[in-house]
Amino acid sequence: MIPQRGAAGQAAGLSGLREGLLVALAGLAATVAVTYPLALHPASLTRANLDDGRFSIWNVAWVARTLVVDPLHVFDANIFYPNTSTLAYSEHNLGAGILAIPTYWLSGRDPYLAHNVTVLAAFVLTFLGTYYLVRYLTAARGASLIAAAAFAFTPFILAHTPHIQLLMDAFLPISMLAFHRLADRPTVGRGAQLGVAMAAQAICCGYYAVFIVFAVGFSVIVVAWTRRLWTDRAYWIAIAAAAALSVVIVWPIFLPYERFQQVGVLDRPLSESARWSADWRSYLASAAYAHAPLRRAIGHWAEVMFPGGVAIVGGVLGLRRAWADGRRELVAIYGGLAALALWASFGPSAGLYRLLYKFVPVFGLLHAPSRFGLVVALGLCVLAGVGYAHVLSMIRQRTFVASILTVVAVAELAVGIDFRPPPVLSPAYRVLAGLPRAPVVELPFFEIRGLYPRHTNYMLASTAHWMPLVNGYSDYFPDDFVRDAVLIAPFPFPSAFKVLEQDGVRYAMVHLDVYDQKTRAEVEGRLVQFEAALRPLYVDHNTRLFEIVGYPK
Repeated sequence: MIPQRGAAGQAAGLSGLREGLLVALAGLAATVAVTYPLALHPASLTRANLDDGRFSIWNVAWVARTLVVDPLHVFDANIFYPNTSTLAYSEHNLGAGILAIPTYWLSGRDPYLAHNVTVLAAFVLTFLGTYYLVRYLTAARGASLIAAAAFAFTPFILAHTPHIQLLMDAFLPISMLAFHRLADRPTVGRGAQLGVAMAAQAICCGYYAVFIVFAVGFSVIVVAWTRRLWTDRAYWIAIAAAAALSVVIVWPIFLPYERFQQVGVLDRPLSESARWSADWRSYLASAAYAHAPLRRAIGHWAEVMFPGGVAIVGGVLGLRRAWADGRRELVAIYGGLAALALWASFGPSAGLYRLLYKFVPVFGLLHAPSRFGLVVALGLCVLAGVGYAHVLSMIRQRTFVASILTVVAVAELAVGIDFRPPPVLSPAYRVLAGLPRAPVVELPFFEIRGLYPRHTNYMLASTAHWMPLVNGYSDYFPDDFVRDAVLIAPFPFPSAFKVLEQDGVRYAMVHLDVYDQKTRAEVEGRLVQFEAALRPLYVDHNTRLFEIVGYPK
């Protein structure tokens, strides 16, 4: 028999602090192995070779810097000048930025080290959160380690290492742990703990905010049904306290999104969701070395959602064991969550996501139903903890076997991650950083929508100076950016000068080596033609930094 819920709190053995330190060390060791060689060179390896990787590094650095020097304007990111609240054009990543603050400032404001330490910490925190959730439900340390490894490094997460917000999933299991504690002894204090945990998840990732509301809301109903708590005053007061506190914490942070949604700025059409929906192949897709034969067999896929063999085998065992032990509530919560999330992940065509989009306004901000697959993985991994707890209870050398299975879980999910050295910045950026603060435009100004992601190069470079930047990239592009991009692109040119004069742009940095040979020659000719309007501040063969001192008509 598996120990009933809450038994973990009475289990003898290691002290809480010592146990936590050992689990954290195990999670760190697994993280170092899975992300190798990142932990050995955290200041000199990045995912900056990808558009989303550059965006994430810039985003985390912006938040880590601005929450310290100007917290009231953290949403007024230095992109898409002169627009404001531009951080809300995509995930704000406040959670990752908060986590990065110590590293960013102690390292001398190194954006790469701050980002990479945050990435490593995110994996360890998820490992810890999952461990303690399963530990609470099973009182089995070994099984909890196996489940923690299976969820912390689930292939979906490892496929999204350039997307810092998608790595910040630790408060999914932590919130579920807080819910189970509340359900077992409903008090306002435990309600407050649940509210804080849910708010923390919302601050870390908007998608996961929706997921944890979905998971906890479903669990609240299941527990009320299985334990006949419909009229239990203490239970509903604790749930109300959790909801109220989470809303109070999160509401100010999501006000910019609400304002944008009210004017239709961030609403995603349902048709867009179809493009980012999972299919059956997604649940067989993984980039892990061990899953290469499976990957070759399916040919193509929409998203990486295979939860891993350790999770699947353990999940099936756990489902059967929990049912046999009469733990129907656990089956209903985690089996039900996995089934509903699986259904939602298939997008509008499957029906459930279409209903959610119609009746839950926040779904208008989402566009990737496939990400519900992470909830499927969570449900399976928790049930896997139940299954492995039963298996280990029948084995004499359970600590040894649990250690082996944990290593197997980590090894199964190991994947090659393309880390590269950070880009080398032109000395022009050091010059710019020492100038009076004023708006800057960087050229080439990519005016074709398909090339918009290349503006992330300038955003990443702006971590060296933090000047307001006309350039920008996000999930949403303001109308004036789209309109003016074609006018700015031929700079120096009268149409470009007109736009820049209206916005009070003072500096222009021209990267001649980015242009093709023909266009470079044309730009160099115009730089000579309009030299009276441009005061050189830095000049080398490939890069020119100017102060705009005139605006030719």
